[in-house]
Parts: sequence; C-alpha cells; structure tokens
Amino acid sequence: MLQSQLFTKTKKDAPKDEVSNNAQLLIRGGFINKEMAGVYSYLPLGLKVLNKIINIIRQEMNEIGGQEVLLGSLQDPTIWQKTDRWDDKKVGIWFKSKLNAGGEVGLANTHEEPMVVMLKQHINSYKDLPVYTYQFQNKFRNELRAKSGIMRTREFIMKDMYSFSKNQEDLDTFYEQVAVAYTKIFERCGIGAKTYKTFASGGIFSKFSHEFQTVSAAGEDTIYISKEKNIAINDEVYNDQVLNDLRLKKEDLEKVKAIEIGNIFKLGNRFSSALGLQYTDDKGERNDVIMGCYGIGPGRLMGTIVELLSQENKINWPKEVSPFDVHIIGLSLDNEEVTKLAQEKYKELTDKGIDVLFDDRLNISAGQKFADADLIGIPERIIIGKESL
Repeated sequence: MLQSQLFTKTKKDAPKDEVSNNAQLLIRGGFINKEMAGVYSYLPLGLKVLNKIINIIRQEMNEIGGQEVLLGSLQDPTIWQKTDRWDDKKVGIWFKSKLNAGGEVGLANTHEEPMVVMLKQHINSYKDLPVYTYQFQNKFRNELRAKSGIMRTREFIMKDMYSFSKNQEDLDTFYEQVAVAYTKIFERCGIGAKTYKTFASGGIFSKFSHEFQTVSAAGEDTIYISKEKNIAINDEVYNDQVLNDLRLKKEDLEKVKAIEIGNIFKLGNRFSSALGLQYTDDKGERNDVIMGCYGIGPGRLMGTIVELLSQENKINWPKEVSPFDVHIIGLSLDNEEVTKLAQEKYKELTDKGIDVLFDDRLNISAGQKFADADLIGIPERIIIGKESL
C-alpha cells in the first residue's frame, strides 16, 4: 500500500466526547470511525488489524477441532421463549423489531438457542458427538451506556464457540483445551503476560465459570491475582470459601483493575433440555447433550492491546496483529536517488510477500511522517533519506 493512496488521514485530536484511550488513538491513527455512541466503523488499517486478530483466533479454534459456521442475526422469538430469554424483564439488552408482514424479530445478542436448534438436525446418536461449532458474527446489545471505546459497544463481532458432548467428563476435557487455546491467543496478541485465567460466577450453570482478564487501569472489573499460581479471582466471587477451595491466602493476592477479554462457561443441559437436543447412547437410551460456550470479542481484544501497549501519541502493535509488516518512510523524495532506492526496497519486499506500507507522500515534513508512523504503530520501519542512503 502506498500511503499517498490511503484515503484515511491521521488526526491531531480525537472527538471531544471520546474519553477512552483506545478509541482516541485508533480514531487519530485512522483505524476506526465513530458513527454514534457504541457504534464504530473499521477503516482499512483497523480492518487489517481486526482480521489478523480474527485469524489468530480462527487458527487456534481449528487446532482444537472447531468447525466454523455463520448463523443469522435475525432471531425467531419462539425458540428464545422456550428457554425463557425473550422477555425483556429477563434479558434487558435485546434490540427488537416488528416485521412488515406481522410478528416480531430480535437481533441476536448471543447464539446458544439458534445453534442448538440447528444441530438438532445433525445430532442423533452418540456417534455424532462431540461437535464443536464456532462463528465470527455481529452481535447487538442494547447497553444502557456504551463506553470504553471499542471495548464496550452496542454492535460488535463476537467469536462464540459452542461444544456439544456426551457427558460432563467430555465437556470438562474440552473446556480445559479451550482454556489452553485462549492462553495461546492472548500470547500471540502480545498481552499474555498481563492476562490471567480468572475464577468467576458460574451463575445457574456451574459453581465457577472462567474469564480471561487483562490487568489494566482502563478495566471495569476488579480482580485479585496470584502471580505465584498465575490465576485470579473476580471480585464477584471473592470470599473465604472460594479462597479455601483454591488454596489461596488473602495476603498473597494483589487487587487490580482488569479488562475481561474472554470467557468460558459450562452450560450443562440448560439449553439442550429446553430445546430437545438429545442423543441415543450405546445402550439405546436417550440423553440430553451436554454443552459449553466460549466467547472472545476481537474488537474488545484490539482495544485492550491499544490500552495495554500504547503510549501517548503512539500505538505499539505486536508483530502478529500489526496492520503491515514493514513501514517504509521515504524522506526528501524530491531527491531522485532517494526515490529510486525507496521504490526498489518497496518492490523487493513486496515481491517476497512482505506486507509493506510505503510513505511516498510528497511535501510532508519528516517530523509529520514520523508522528504519523508513531500513531499507525507498525513495529518494523525502514527510513530512507538523503542522510541514510
């Protein structure tokens, strides 16, 4: 990509109503555009980063046997009524709409119900199990207050995986495989050292669920971390009983703010029972399929990377998620020798399959080019000018 042809421009200032650091830097760097509160567009640079994060997640989900699907956003109320999750008094974040032909639909905020209904057509016998399906799909949540930039929005992409197993033992085994895969994802995204598997409430599903929390002053959650055991406890379940269960002592824990960037739940038969997803075992008996669900928001992960690794006026993308592999910065491009060398280097690298952004802009000062390069945040730079031939 020639930077002169990139339609987006860096900005000195972010919108005055944007208070989160991640959104300010991403808007100023030309990665995203704020459409309204809680809704952001991904511009070319931002989409490249987002897609790289998605691809990392996809690779790790495929590695543990995931099969990618894509379900619809529009939701039939009847299946959600069967699980008692259609009523706004029970789930208060629905976006709903009337059909011109009559009736009502919702915009999906999660996909347990439609995924179960779909798999009823494909799971009948124990020989059909296990099944691990996942998708990258737009979710809509009618949050009372959208905040924290791209980390809490009303429309966002979610990687949601669902596991379908014969029994609790099989679920437990896969659950731990997902936890390991999540750790790999966050390490590849450059934030593994600050991210902890965190014990959280399992709600009606199980004693515990687990969140993956990244330590950051920008976080909305409070957690207590054990650096020795590399685990943490969410404030919502922090009590003496949990400490005893985990064999932790209060004096060994550090209280910090953190950003939730992933979660995993054991669902049991909560949805399979309500919606009739069963299988016939090897004795000919019918049993409920046992489920788990596993979520990561790629956009939230992108915002967390910015919050954690950036400085004032400077984004620092880890290599695997950087929008380009190399940023060539051409200085004094009115000099024929400089221009020739810069163009040769650009061609040499792109011919090798290296993704390059070439700042070929004329009549732009060196200071401005460097300031723009800081905001764009590509980790590898080649600077070519009269003094550096």
